[in-house]
Amino acid sequence: MTEATASAAPITMYGAEWCGDCRRSKKLLATLGVAYDYVDLEVVQDGADRAHAISGRTQIPVIVFPDDTHLVEPTDRDLHAKLSALGRIPA
Repeated sequence: MTEATASAAPITMYGAEWCGDCRRSKKLLATLGVAYDYVDLEVVQDGADRAHAISGRTQIPVIVFPDDTHLVEPTDRDLHAKLSALGRIPA
């Protein structure tokens, strides 16, 4: 995947409204103006299974990036660094 493709491909977050870490990560993405697809684990029937298959863990959020990497329960600092590395926000 080229850098241009990676910067245009979607980011997907698996989470739930009751999850404080999910709300925090969503807020950071919104503040930074980063578009993403959201899979609500309380609405999407197989959402939790999909998130578990990606991360091997039951913690959320699971945030999947276009470079085939993911973060589980990232800190704001870690998420910001990953978005910078992908060119989604200025470094």
